[in-house]
Amino acid sequence: MRDAAPERRRRMVASVMRLARTLAGALLAVSLAGPMSAVADQRDPRLEDLFAALSEVPDPEAALGIEAAIWRIWLDGGDSTLNELMGRGIVAMRANRFRDAAERFTDLILAAPMFAEAWNKRATVYYLMGRLEDSVRDIERTLALEPRHFGAISGMGLIFLQRGDEKGALDVFEKVLEIHPHARGAKLHVRRLRERLKGRRI
Repeated sequence: MRDAAPERRRRMVASVMRLARTLAGALLAVSLAGPMSAVADQRDPRLEDLFAALSEVPDPEAALGIEAAIWRIWLDGGDSTLNELMGRGIVAMRANRFRDAAERFTDLILAAPMFAEAWNKRATVYYLMGRLEDSVRDIERTLALEPRHFGAISGMGLIFLQRGDEKGALDVFEKVLEIHPHARGAKLHVRRLRERLKGRRI
């Protein structure tokens, strides 16, 4: 008798891929209508199916759609005040106003200490400021709240590279690929690091 499990997985992935294609528009419509009544961060129940699909989807382009849906959920604190703080921090970070961005994300963390993406965004700013120890601490807090946060794990890999620990960086980027097999940056780093470390005693 043929094993039905692969067929069930295929149907699940197809269903979640359809969800990923429509989720961005749906979330945008809700945000324009007003603040969400439920907290839509790392505890959002939709993430389970999205991560299951992300780990199995064979098409890199479809994986990008699923990844985008995950990021949209992570970024939404489910509250207009939190989302405003997040938006102001992102704008400051993109404008290279890192001190201002760090202050905005700190305000966000104080207002919502369980909001994983607030910690991840401040970790990113600290990395850009060269404050690597502070960045590591915020990455650790991010991962305590959301262990599947492939963006935070990738950030840790970049810190290992900055410190010259190529073997540590390889291990970290390989962990990213366990969660998100089509993560382009992680795949590139893994390929380059494996080549550089080939034959080296590590």
